[in-house]
Amino acid sequence: MLGKTNIENLLRKARNKRGNESQILAQVEEILRQDQLKEERISETLGSKNNAYRNNFNFDLLETSNIFHIDQIKQICIDYRLRFLDSSYFKGSIPQEAISKIKHLEAAHNTSITGFKIMAPSRLFRLEDKDDPLLFAPIGNDYFYLIHKWGNDLHPLRKLFAWPFKNIVNLGLVVLAISYLVTLMVPEGLFSKKSTTAEFWIINFFMFKCLASIVIFYGFALGKNFNPAIWKSKYFNA
Repeated sequence: MLGKTNIENLLRKARNKRGNESQILAQVEEILRQDQLKEERISETLGSKNNAYRNNFNFDLLETSNIFHIDQIKQICIDYRLRFLDSSYFKGSIPQEAISKIKHLEAAHNTSITGFKIMAPSRLFRLEDKDDPLLFAPIGNDYFYLIHKWGNDLHPLRKLFAWPFKNIVNLGLVVLAISYLVTLMVPEGLFSKKSTTAEFWIINFFMFKCLASIVIFYGFALGKNFNPAIWKSKYFNA
């Protein structure tokens, strides 16, 4: 009768053929040490300023769907009021999954990746939050490779909320529309016994001036600016 095969014993015999336990342990420790050194180097690179504009990627190994031009990135940043800055300005934590993907890319392309960029809402470059950061690395000629995305997706109405801040015309139209709605809520006969069209537009004019003054004061006091001016700015009051 044939005895049953013990897979564990076979596995141990196969391992022992490659060396004794002390040698195996030393090899494992060295592999883990080298891996830890790689992660520390990547974390240091992510947190340091670097003006690299390209990396030596093997283009045959890149996923075309992850390659984006700076004009496409700029348009999304303007539409959704995001910033595209060096990873050194990012104040959130980079997830382990992103670092693992960087290690995989470096091994596959036999290179050290530098010049990391992150696309995220402005507040993520000052304090931690949970919205939608994207990590990029430069390829060259204003093209960037998307390495990893983490966090939650943006609110579906964010683009609508960001629309007034694209330029002064959009902001003016929003203030004008709000002042018109506020004027409609003014009780009839509040200022005179009989409301007239002229009185309505006079009230509307004063409402517009009031709201516009608040918007201007808020903008100057907090150093706010329009989306095209801030998408690549590292300054809070850009």
